[in-house]
Amino acid sequence: MPPNSVRFKAERPPPRRSTIAVVGESILETLIRLAGMSAIIFVLAIFYFIFKEAFPIFGSEEFSLGEFLFSTQWYPTSETNVRYGIAALIVGTMCVSGLAVVVAVPFSLGSAIYISEFCGPMAKEALKIIIELLAAIPSVVWGFIGLTVTSALVMKYTGAQVGINVLNGGVILALMCVPIITSIAEDALKAVPDSYREAAMALGATRWQIVYKILLPAAKNGLLAAVLLGVGRAVGETMAVLMATGHAVQIPQGLPFGWILDSVRTLTANIASELGEAPTQSDHYRVLFLTGVLLFIITFMVNLTADLVVRGIRRKQ
Repeated sequence: MPPNSVRFKAERPPPRRSTIAVVGESILETLIRLAGMSAIIFVLAIFYFIFKEAFPIFGSEEFSLGEFLFSTQWYPTSETNVRYGIAALIVGTMCVSGLAVVVAVPFSLGSAIYISEFCGPMAKEALKIIIELLAAIPSVVWGFIGLTVTSALVMKYTGAQVGINVLNGGVILALMCVPIITSIAEDALKAVPDSYREAAMALGATRWQIVYKILLPAAKNGLLAAVLLGVGRAVGETMAVLMATGHAVQIPQGLPFGWILDSVRTLTANIASELGEAPTQSDHYRVLFLTGVLLFIITFMVNLTADLVVRGIRRKQ
């Protein structure tokens, strides 16, 4: 056979896929699409359920949306003058959550930077395990710690007459947020390509200059996501703040820092403490579900703001 005759051999056709393989692939693709859409479906279903239970309150003669949002009078079981004002609860939620974020973010980002850039291999693994264990502690245990340990420390070092207040709740909530923010921030820093670090070192940058001028700007989207998850954790926490903040319906008084020693009640703690005692389908019951709708909207606004900020950062880049 001539040596060039191999060129004229007919090529084999590609193997034909069986019908079972094609059907199986389409089913698997459909399941993956449904799994991807499940988060949207679940969120919409939860919002529908909460809003469905809350909507009938708008037909009640004793309910006013303006009073609900701007009044500080919360007396849902009064026999003569029922009032559903949650302004004090909103302020209490913002105070405790804001203080927790202010305390947690610097410690969390500092811990993430240390674990990612300055820690040895063995110490890194040990610290990551400890952080994961902190995240696994139940919120009711943190509440007991706030009720017995940190409240005593607050009274001892601040002179407050009551240790369960905004400061106590903010510290406990910050301890709960630190593991989440640290883990996600450390992953964001680790995702920065090593070529960035190597190029900065080749130019003579110190390790702190690499962190400040290279890593933090490169990982800012992931760091922002970590902080926002911490904010969501702080706003949505229930049992710990129920036990650690005093559960008093009032707006904290005293500027600039005296307000942190006042007892408050948060929106989530109010729902948890009263929903089990409210008669089903009553106005009190409906108002508590409307409070849940408000929490849902607050969380949505936080996420929307974060998304807009991230998009603005990307456009500038």
